[in-house]
Amino acid sequence: MSDMRSVPTLDDVARTAGVSTATVSRCLNSPDRVVEGTRIRVMNAVEQLGYTPNFGARVMAAKRTFTIGAIIPTMENAIFARGLQAFQEELHTRGYTLLVSSSAYQPKIEEEQIRALVARGADGLLLIGHDRDPALYRYLQRQGVPSLSAWVYDPDSDQPTVGFDNRASMCALTETVTSLGHRKIAVISGITEGNDRARARLEGIRDGLRKAAIPLETLTVIETPYEIENGAVACETLMKGADRPTAIMCGNDVLAVGAMRKVRELGLSVPDDVSITGFDDIELARIVNPPLTTVHVPHRDMGKRAAAALIDMVEKRSSGGAIELQSSLRLRESLKAIPR
Repeated sequence: MSDMRSVPTLDDVARTAGVSTATVSRCLNSPDRVVEGTRIRVMNAVEQLGYTPNFGARVMAAKRTFTIGAIIPTMENAIFARGLQAFQEELHTRGYTLLVSSSAYQPKIEEEQIRALVARGADGLLLIGHDRDPALYRYLQRQGVPSLSAWVYDPDSDQPTVGFDNRASMCALTETVTSLGHRKIAVISGITEGNDRARARLEGIRDGLRKAAIPLETLTVIETPYEIENGAVACETLMKGADRPTAIMCGNDVLAVGAMRKVRELGLSVPDDVSITGFDDIELARIVNPPLTTVHVPHRDMGKRAAAALIDMVEKRSSGGAIELQSSLRLRESLKAIPR
């Protein structure tokens, strides 16, 4: 005789609670539409029987999987963590599940992951930035899978975006740096090829130098992947050069923290010997010593707004658009004025 227990069904829950199967479905999918007494009775029956809703039936009825895919460039540091957490929280409140992949900043890997998530039935995709082969957007359009790009704002693009102006944000920080008397400025940037955010930030620094009438040929730029150790190596190159900078502007906080560590190892001081700035305002920027001057990115608001916008696209309430969020400067002790 088999000792396998039968799996409880929707009918079993309805019978135990003394209601119709339609009422059970409403309790599970739209609990606010059911009076409290009935809802409590149904949920008690669900718990008593150990009932789990049939995901496959829900998918067939709605013609959706209630799954959203997100492909981020890296999981190795906290650059995307806060925004993705808010994205996931908003999805959860709306009944969607998140699947996350990481492309390691490799376009080929990202393409494979996009196709894999579509094959697994993702209703929509969150992408980071808009630097990718246009054929991928055409593929998603043919598949009927909406996508949205975050961490970037581009009102001129056909691709919906939720983010901020990377170029203007970094230009504003550069204007602050130059207003404090800095003329010898160097940059530790992320790799700009295939990364529109890194390119825009570097262009923002050049914009700021133009406004301060500082010749662009005086700007030293080192491009390196976003890792603390890479920031340290690049900083050592800059600080041991013949014409040492008075300020090093970094493409993000991760590179900046690596640079700050290297300055200490060289027996120098931030900001007395060199000022250092970052970009993102991740938690690390506030706890490092000295605290890091950086650009604050509205990660949580961006994640929440991206989730809401993407679900509206999936549920055909919107075709998407460009949503701009505001960044802001966080001026802290890693940046100081130099004598005129």
